[in-house]
Amino acid sequence: MTENRNLPTSTVYGPVQSWRVGKSLGIDLLYVNSICSFRCVYCQLGKINDHTLGRKIYAPTKKVIADLKASLWQEADVITFSGNGEPTLAANLGEVIQQIKAFTGKPIVVLTNATTLNNPAVRNDLQGADKIFCKLDAATDRTLQLIDRPVAGITIRSIVEGIKTLRKEYAGHLAIQTMLLPVNENEAIALAALLNEIRPDEVQLNTPSRPVPREWIFESRGNHEASFDNAAKLRMPTQEKLAEIEQQLRQLTGLEIITKRS
Repeated sequence: MTENRNLPTSTVYGPVQSWRVGKSLGIDLLYVNSICSFRCVYCQLGKINDHTLGRKIYAPTKKVIADLKASLWQEADVITFSGNGEPTLAANLGEVIQQIKAFTGKPIVVLTNATTLNNPAVRNDLQGADKIFCKLDAATDRTLQLIDRPVAGITIRSIVEGIKTLRKEYAGHLAIQTMLLPVNENEAIALAALLNEIRPDEVQLNTPSRPVPREWIFESRGNHEASFDNAAKLRMPTQEKLAEIEQQLRQLTGLEIITKRS
């Protein structure tokens, strides 16, 4: 399955400090492997071993709740579903969200690459979240393939339509996350057009400041300061270019734009 010698035993990690949501306790419903419908060039997990769009239960709900009760959940500001890949690929996502919310009373955040949002069951599972952060790194299919490297059949249009459908059905806070790289730094006008279709509550701009391991490293799911042997470092847009993109998007959309500065 993987060359990683030390596999995780818990589906819960942290809390860790997040620039977006404060002190965050991570929930990893995919803890047995790295599982995702993307293979992003900037992925902090390294290699995605299971490249799929299929849903199933990887961690039984009973185990997740037991791991949560054994964690430092009281110290967290929020509970975030992320972990070792795309959390909406876990078929018990909705059930776990409801049970954790009932037990902790804390806000629930879900990070998703939005590839599954055309599935009504996924959208239903997400209704219990207080905040959903949807990835939108590209404005064209060309840059989608270069940056996110999705499973076959995923297009920018399918992603955008899924987010738009969720937007209509979901009453919580919806944000778009965009990772900026040299390959997409000149797509601001095209990206703004997609954002105007979606009309999220906010847009979060980020750059790939974390190392990219060449194999799956599960420890990096919650360790933002991790460093690894043989890790790749990606080129980032300049601070001047970031400021230009932020201003462009703000002018073209009127949306709240938040940029993480290195």
